[in-house]
Parts: sequence; C-alpha cells; structure tokens
Amino acid sequence: MITIYLKQYNKIVRNADVKLFDELGYDDILWIDLLSPTIKEQKAVENFMEISLQTRQQIEEIESTSKYSETENAIISNSNFFVPTAEGFTVEPVSFIISEGVLISVRNAEFRTLNEAAKKLQMSYRNYPTGYHLLISILEVRIDFDADLVEALAKQIAALSKDISLNENVDKEVIKRINTLQENTMLVRENIFDRQRVLSGILRSERFPNDIYPKLTLMIKDVNSLINHADFSFERLDYLQDTALGLINIEQNNVTKIFTIAALFFMPPTTIASIYGMNFEFIPGSHQKLGFFLALILMIVVSLLTYAYFKWKKWL
Repeated sequence: MITIYLKQYNKIVRNADVKLFDELGYDDILWIDLLSPTIKEQKAVENFMEISLQTRQQIEEIESTSKYSETENAIISNSNFFVPTAEGFTVEPVSFIISEGVLISVRNAEFRTLNEAAKKLQMSYRNYPTGYHLLISILEVRIDFDADLVEALAKQIAALSKDISLNENVDKEVIKRINTLQENTMLVRENIFDRQRVLSGILRSERFPNDIYPKLTLMIKDVNSLINHADFSFERLDYLQDTALGLINIEQNNVTKIFTIAALFFMPPTTIASIYGMNFEFIPGSHQKLGFFLALILMIVVSLLTYAYFKWKKWL
C-alpha cells in the first residue's frame, strides 16, 4: 500500500494513486509512505525519485553505515520500531530515504509512531516544510514512545520487587517474570542505541536545514538519559534475580535442615532399637517382663536429650 502526502491548497492531502507521479513534481510531495508495497508501487517510486529502494536484508543490517549513510542524491537511514504483541513486542525495521526534500518510508507493519507523526503533520503542516523536518519529527515521536516503554518497564520492575518483598515463598514463576523483563529491557535498550546512532549520523551531516540541529542536540540528550535509565533497570533486575535466588536457596536450606534434624532425632532411638533387635543370647534387659517398656522409655529420653542439645546449640 502506498500513501502520498501532497502539499496542496495550503494543507496536506493524502492520496494513494501512483498515477500522480506523472502529473506532479518533487515540490508537490512531502512524504511517500510504503506499507508492504507491491512491486508495481516500488517501481513507480523508484522511477519517479530516480533512486533504488533498499531490500529487507539491507534494512536489517546492523553496521553503522547501514543505519545512516549519504549518497550523492539521497540520505538513507534505517531504524527499528516496536510492534506490540500478546507477550510483549517484536522489532520491525523501517527504511527512510530523503531525496530532493521528499521523505520516503518503507515498512512491513503498522506503527503507532508513524500514525502519530501523520496526525501531527496534518494538524500543523507548516512546521514540516521538508522531508528533513518530517524525519526528525518521526524520530522525536519514537523517542517519546521509547521513554514510555522505559517508564512502563520501571513500573513493572517496581511491582515485581514489591511482590518479592511481600511474599514469603518465591517460586520459579518469579524467576520467569524477571527473565522476561530482562529480555524486554535489553530489547528496548538496543533500540534506543539504534536511535542514538541514527541521530549521531544526522548531527554529523551538513545537508540538513540549520534549524534542525538545536533540536537534534536535545534529542540526543534525551536518548542518553533513556540509556542510563534502561541500564539502571537492568541492574535492578540483576539485583532482584540474586535476591530471588537467595530466597529460594534459603527455603531449600530450611527444608534440608528440617529433614536433617528429623533424621538426627531418630538416629539414637534407631540405634537402641537395632541393639535390642540383635539375635544375641545376652542383651541387658531383653528377657525381663518390662524390657519392652524400658527400651521405649530409653528411646524417649534419648530423643529429649537430643532436642535439648539442639536447643542449647541454637540449631532449632
């Protein structure tokens, strides 16, 4: 699907007809958004803009030059965006190309970021005279959403910390929750780094309008603070994981201690019972009428002495 944002009648008009390329010039178009485009739509854009769109393999490359690069007639920037899922979110790459002041975006999924940027564009179109300004606006919206994700993760970590401190029993489900939060935090942190690399590339460029650079400096500061916040969240999760494992070890040690003490309680009576169960002719008290009761009393006395000894040693 293709969406063309046109500058007409002092406002932004959306259109999805590729035949417009035969009638319009670069100055009439601000943004060409390609969502899972067909081959026909890709060819139409490439012929009109006289550029080559990137393949998905090129978009997904992680080298610095693949995140931001400049050619003679185009600026290419690739960035990752989040797609919400039932279990959390996945990452989808998006390619941005600026040529002749026109922004071209190529993607394979719907993103809240681009929808919000499109709304801002139509509400205050005078603030985005070129594709350069529009790209910065999209990145700015994405950074705001990244901040929301970092804050949401911080709240989930705080709630988990409270659960661990209130619950006496910590089980493997808590460890799974910690692991899930660690994975999500690493994913968010990686994508914030991705944003940092793109912004750094833009800041080094000399082809963007001068009024963009002050905003870029502030955006990079915001990104750096988000990275620090994500690092703190990950360290906090490490601490919670160590705490949870420590509590599980203490619980297991207590169980082992109970079984050990129970075994020690029964060792003296078992020894006495074993002696009186021997098949020797002479065993003191074995042939007396009260021998059975004497053996039971002896077992009880030995057990009580064992209990008293453990109490004195403060093992109980």
